Amino acid sequence: MKNSLGGVDTVLLLGGRSEIGLAVVARLVRGGARRVVLALRDAEHAVPPDLPAEVHLLEFDAARPQTHPGVIEAAAGLVGDLDVVIGAFGVLGRQGDYDADPAAAAADVVVNFAGHVSAGLSAARRLREQGHGTLVVLSSVAGVRVRRANFVYGSAKAGLDGFAQGLRDSLHGTGARVLLVRPGFVRGRMTAGMRPAPLSSTPGQVADAVVAALRSGRDSTVWVPRLLGPVFTALTLLPRAAWRRLPR
Repeated sequence: MKNSLGGVDTVLLLGGRSEIGLAVVARLVRGGARRVVLALRDAEHAVPPDLPAEVHLLEFDAARPQTHPGVIEAAAGLVGDLDVVIGAFGVLGRQGDYDADPAAAAADVVVNFAGHVSAGLSAARRLREQGHGTLVVLSSVAGVRVRRANFVYGSAKAGLDGFAQGLRDSLHGTGARVLLVRPGFVRGRMTAGMRPAPLSSTPGQVADAVVAALRSGRDSTVWVPRLLGPVFTALTLLPRAAWRRLPR
C-alpha cells in the first residue's frame, strides 16, 4: 500500500538487471519506498543491489509468458499491493544479424513485444483488483516511426507502444494507470560501443523523468529528453522517400 503521505511504498521491477529500471528503483527508495521486488533470470545466483529497503529476488523469464501471472502474484505475496510495476526488460539486437538469422529476430521480438504483453496484462489485472497502482512501460522513440536501420527492434517497440496506449485506455476509471516512457538513444551497457544519436540521454536522466511523472499522478507519455516529442511529431510527417534516406 502507499504510505501515509501518498508516496510509493512497494515496487516491482520486471527486468531486475536493467540500468534504467534500477535507477528508477533507487530514486523511489530515496523517496520513501520500503519494499522492492526484482524479477530477473537466474535469480537464485543474483546479488541484490545495496539499497536501504527490503529487497526480494524472483525468477522471471520474459520469453516464458505462461509464467508471468505467477510472477506478479508471487511479488504481491511478498510485499502486498504493488504501487509501481516497471517493465524494463528487452533485447537490442542488430538488424544485420536479424537479416541473417530470422529465427533470432523472432525470438527477440517475443521478448521485446510478446513478453511485455503477457507481463503487462498480468500486472494490469493485479492493479485493477487493487484499485490503484502504476504500470511503467519503457517503450522507445524507435517505435514511433520505424527506421530501416533497426526495423525489427523498432517494429517490436511500435507494437509495445500501441499496446501500452490501449492498456491505458482499458484501465481508465479503475484507479490503475499506465505511464508510457519513450526514451531516445540511452548511453549505457546495452548501447556500449554504439555511436550515440542526437538528443541522447543516460539511465539516470530517464529515471528522473519517470519519477517526476509518477509524482504527477496522471496517465501520461514521457519523452526523454522532452524535446524528442516535437521532433518526432515533425518526423512522422516526412514523406516516405525522405524518411528512407535518413542515415543509418
